[in-house]
Amino acid sequence: MEFVKCLGHPEEFYNLVRFRIGGKRKVMPKMDQDSLSSSLKTCYTYLNQTSRSFAAVIQALDGEMRNAVCIFYLVLRALDTLEDDMTISVEKKVPLLHNFHSFLYQPDWRFTESKEKDRQVLEDFPTYCHYVAGLVGIGLSRLFSASEFEDPLVGEDTERANSMGLFLQKTNIIRDYLEDQQEGREFWPQEVWSRYVKKLGDFAKPENIELAVQCLNELITNALHHIPDVITYLSRLRNQSVFNFCAIPQVMAIATLAACYNNQQVFRGVVKIRKGQAVTLMMDATNMPAVKAIIYQYMEEIYHRIPDSDPSSSKTRQIISTIRTQNLPNCQLISRSHYSPIYLSFVMLLAALSLQYLTTLSQVTEDYVQTGEH
Repeated sequence: MEFVKCLGHPEEFYNLVRFRIGGKRKVMPKMDQDSLSSSLKTCYTYLNQTSRSFAAVIQALDGEMRNAVCIFYLVLRALDTLEDDMTISVEKKVPLLHNFHSFLYQPDWRFTESKEKDRQVLEDFPTYCHYVAGLVGIGLSRLFSASEFEDPLVGEDTERANSMGLFLQKTNIIRDYLEDQQEGREFWPQEVWSRYVKKLGDFAKPENIELAVQCLNELITNALHHIPDVITYLSRLRNQSVFNFCAIPQVMAIATLAACYNNQQVFRGVVKIRKGQAVTLMMDATNMPAVKAIIYQYMEEIYHRIPDSDPSSSKTRQIISTIRTQNLPNCQLISRSHYSPIYLSFVMLLAALSLQYLTTLSQVTEDYVQTGEH
């Protein structure tokens, strides 16, 4: 199915095939599980169960940094889960959060009192994003510097590190409007949506779709203000594995915002970037010139879709103009082929079918050999 979706995007088709036949290991080398202690193996098992996307980039980090970031992520994810649980009273939650560090040294400690999440309105959006994501960016940056993988400035510049986390968090909150509504969560900032409707859930009603899209565009415009900091932060990185770890989620978020901008589907279903698109971003975002080209591409996509009637149109154009001034190349990523899209898609389809055939044949042969052995 993913190959079929990419037929109209030859570059993505090509990269998806390349990724399947070995390109993945160039961006994300396979981790040696045999060299890990049993406790670290458990940590990576939980990591893969918790987040497939972050698990991949974490496991591609170099050396001991990989283990440190894995544990750091799991601890903060546990804290975030506890903090987000609205069924826990403030009187019980605050002491749990304050003493959480001590629970890490108690192997048998468990928290089993969580119930279905109640609906709660988020009143302080910037502060929430800072604590659940900005501090993650700051903590990771200090790890990068302390390990000497990166210069001290990376860990010292907390403003840029904070923006790295905020940009990812805001993107997730914007994209997940409908899913959060269905599960009783409300993360869109009340100070923004209350200017459009009385209740956040009203955006899902067909008669409010125009207001919903206007609010969506305002939130995306707000998130775009972090991109200059993102560019500055990434430009300072020198370790390749750290650069990939930081750059890949950021370009994924930029592509996601471009897909969501002025898109009514955010209030009707799931908005995701294509798998071929994601693979292309992963394989391309390995150096700063390529990242800048990706940013330019998606900023132009948004810019050309800005409705003149949108209340935030002038602010959206202004921030994109600011982003353009950061030495972004006045071109899109160079295509890897000079062949026509139809021809290239046909060739890639044949390659995909051949790959599928060989994979199936290999599996059948292996099953046959195993049957013979038994």
